Amino acid sequence: MLKHLLILLCLAGPLHAQQTLPYSVLAGQPCHGRDVACELNGRTYNVKEPDGWDGVTPLPVMLHFHGWGRTGAVPVYHSRISGETRRRGVLLVAPTGRNRTWDFWSSGSADVAFANAVLADVASRYPIERSQIYVSGYSYGSAMAWRYACDSGNGIAALLAVAGSLRQSETCAQAPREVRHVHGLSDTVMDFPMGPNGDTLYPVALWRALFRCSPVNAVTQWAATDAIAFERHDWSTCTAGARVILDLHSGGHFIPAGWFGAQLDDLLGNGPT
Repeated sequence: MLKHLLILLCLAGPLHAQQTLPYSVLAGQPCHGRDVACELNGRTYNVKEPDGWDGVTPLPVMLHFHGWGRTGAVPVYHSRISGETRRRGVLLVAPTGRNRTWDFWSSGSADVAFANAVLADVASRYPIERSQIYVSGYSYGSAMAWRYACDSGNGIAALLAVAGSLRQSETCAQAPREVRHVHGLSDTVMDFPMGPNGDTLYPVALWRALFRCSPVNAVTQWAATDAIAFERHDWSTCTAGARVILDLHSGGHFIPAGWFGAQLDDLLGNGPT
């Protein structure tokens, strides 16, 4: 009996592993997770498949830009990033910036072109749901996500930005369908972008102007976990069905626990996960 049980356990191991590996990765190029990066144009990116993916169903994608000094390997094992995507059926894609940083300072960044090449490469490896591509980032990576949305955001479902942005005077050639930004009022790393006369709604002034949103916004209090509370400002009366959300909290420079997950649940039409 014990011998038969051991045989079954040995057989179960490879079968379980096979179920969680990406069936549709190109032959000979099995890059996934934090340990095996995908190589592209002399650079790299990392991917993390969602739990229990069947290898066939098209996947929503979250393209995430890492913080300063990091690599694409960090987001794919970060509990507040991949911990949220993998439980929601979302493919996490994390490019690595040159010298572990990003060029978001002005339009025409080579990092935008690289991110587009990454998305094209991912589409050659995985069946992706093109109507559900989300662009996210943290800190310097958040500013890079803003730059990407500003320069190449047409067709992007939403920008999910944490603690980093561009100058609100930027002129954007493109835009995503929706913008969600979270920032701590006590952030002194990527300083909270306070507006004139202490305007705490200034961090998303660029998008509100671009989408011609009504000055009126809905204000609610909410929490993703017991650890931190948010004051949400929601501008849903904008042109072409666009929407802008600003979540404020009293803390500093970090990714709030549960924030990415709550946004994905809402955008994907899930119940709270």
